[in-house]
Amino acid sequence: MKWKLAAEPDESIVKHLEKELNIPYKIARLLARRGITDYEQARKFFKPNFTDIYDPFLMKDMDKAVRRIEKAIENDEKILIYGDYDVDGTTAVAILYSFLKDYSPHLDFYIPDRNKEGYGISFKGIDYAKENNISLIVALDCGIKAVDQVNYAKEAGIDIIIGDHHTPGEQLPDSYAILNPKQKDCPYPYKELSGAGIAFKIIQALNQRRGNTIDKIIPYLDLLAVSIAADIVPITDENRTLMYFGLQQLNLSPRPGLKVLMKSMMKNEWTVSDLVFILAPRINSAGRMDHGKHAVELLIEPDERKAEELGMALEDNNRQRRETDTNITEEALQIITEHLDPDQYTTVVYDKNWHKGVVGIVASRLIEKYYRPTIVLTYSETDDLWVGSARSIKNFDLYAVLDSIREHIYQFGGHKFAAGLSVKPEKLKDFIHAFEEKVKETMPEEMREPELEIEEELDLIDITPKFYRLLKRFAPFGPGNMKPVFYTRDLRDTGFAKIVGKENNHLRMFVMDGTTKSSLVAIAFNQADKLPIIENKQTFSAVYQIDENHWNGRVSLQLKVKDIKPGNPFQQESEGQ
Repeated sequence: MKWKLAAEPDESIVKHLEKELNIPYKIARLLARRGITDYEQARKFFKPNFTDIYDPFLMKDMDKAVRRIEKAIENDEKILIYGDYDVDGTTAVAILYSFLKDYSPHLDFYIPDRNKEGYGISFKGIDYAKENNISLIVALDCGIKAVDQVNYAKEAGIDIIIGDHHTPGEQLPDSYAILNPKQKDCPYPYKELSGAGIAFKIIQALNQRRGNTIDKIIPYLDLLAVSIAADIVPITDENRTLMYFGLQQLNLSPRPGLKVLMKSMMKNEWTVSDLVFILAPRINSAGRMDHGKHAVELLIEPDERKAEELGMALEDNNRQRRETDTNITEEALQIITEHLDPDQYTTVVYDKNWHKGVVGIVASRLIEKYYRPTIVLTYSETDDLWVGSARSIKNFDLYAVLDSIREHIYQFGGHKFAAGLSVKPEKLKDFIHAFEEKVKETMPEEMREPELEIEEELDLIDITPKFYRLLKRFAPFGPGNMKPVFYTRDLRDTGFAKIVGKENNHLRMFVMDGTTKSSLVAIAFNQADKLPIIENKQTFSAVYQIDENHWNGRVSLQLKVKDIKPGNPFQQESEGQ
């Protein structure tokens, strides 16, 4: 990987923060890089408060949407909460459904079948509403491009409120109300809410209209935290506040459905990373391997014994998902090895027998091996289409590329770095060619090499318990506030380095720096091959995060090493120039 030092922060701001907050200079530099310039911004960052959450009625159409929901409740209308089958969609549905069930006995929810209906509002879903005399649909985490489906619903006399966070197209659906901060004329001050974030704003608005305090809706923040983590939205501004209190709720008093999924892991404290890698895949597995409605059933279940049964089914789904995506990844890697040009800018692989539910995961795994924008497709006999998922690399706008070659695509939607799409069989070859050519045309050459961004150079003497305590307060970490990555040069192993792990694939070291002669334990996962770089007391540089090591009841600081290079790469680079 290419090592890159982050841009220097404004020194006057750093000095101001250091003095005003009475914090170490290096901590002040980290804050300045996060756009924090004064005491009040630092207060909001370190001590989020519910007063930092925005008024939901600042969102365009919120008042209109809430009045329509209240009218439906008053008139005993049937309401359908409609959502996507992924984590964001199912948690969004669970939030709004759980809140409204206290006020409306005529409530139902609908999650489309991934294989039979695909992503978003489906005609089949609207037919379900017609057959069940439903007069109001609230669509969450989808719908912003469902122009034809909304018209179909209107013809049937059904009102649709769209609560979506995806990028709108040129034409908006003619729905009763649209809640989406990314609309051009929406004045809502924060644009990066998740789909479940929109659902939360709806219940916040309904709650305010009833004269209740925010305490009543705090129990829904456990679901929202899972959504924010799983959908990889920035954990900044309002999302940071919602995640901060959501993690508190999740750790102190999670709902039965989440408690069941968390129980087997025996963790003392759940973090954003745990939600991404442990909870989210389990919730997602329902929609991937069976049906997304089972995830909602679990998340809205108030009875712990029933939740246990539903949770066991999701654990089975997750086991199947792991096996399936491992097998397909191996097949895809073989195709790439045998048939694709290693100099290509993109990877597009497809097979008629692959499981539609895991192609997105497979695309992400392929990027780990071959660092380039990747699309994995399988064939849908029902629709006679190649359908699948696209994933991008750091800082490259994949959505813009797909939009620019839309004449080759039947349907697509998503974000900058992840999208779903479908392509007609007769257009597949042309699409693959156009995708490669457009990426080649728009991607800077330097972006093709994976990059490890370093926030700060440290001497080991800087890494004290006080420094780490302050660093922990930077959490919750995520996009927009990643866990800081540090760099130290002129390191030597003291002679105790060894290869560890069941498969002998990790490298454990006891490192000392040449400047301060301070030392620390370091662990480099899956980097046993770096042992020759550090043997015989050779000097090397390491990029790492600071972590705690818990062993036999003792807690100590350690370096979690991300990469090792001989000597000082930055010095070599400048000499080379």
